[in-house]
Amino acid sequence: MNPLGRHVLIEFWGCNDHLNDPDVIGRSITSAVEETGATILNLHVHSFSPQGVTGVAVLAESHMSVHSWPEHGYLAADVFTCGTRVDPQAAVPVLRRFFEPTHVQVQEIQRGQSPPAEMATPPSARDSQPVQNLQLSTEDR
Repeated sequence: MNPLGRHVLIEFWGCNDHLNDPDVIGRSITSAVEETGATILNLHVHSFSPQGVTGVAVLAESHMSVHSWPEHGYLAADVFTCGTRVDPQAAVPVLRRFFEPTHVQVQEIQRGQSPPAEMATPPSARDSQPVQNLQLSTEDR
């Protein structure tokens, strides 16, 4: 089975001073999404106090998110796309131009390629227990 989606995980260290600027974060996401060939359905950018910005774009093809830690010069982004028309890797050079990192790490995960081997056997009673709800504060970032 061909993968259903591609998930690119991007880590930047040693970034410039734009990590705490919500306008730059928003423009970087918009530009990166355009370069991948995806379509933005909704974009939300949030500034944290005293610092840090998160931006999330819901795409017709899935999503892109950017999270910054200005105090560490660090930015984490992910681009998850479905189908074959969009290239999530195309976001990397765009984000590099915006944040000028000194170190970059990029990983790509093929999503939905094939089910795990244990899916071939019926689940045990232990596997069918309900999942507990977790309460997370917006400050637990």
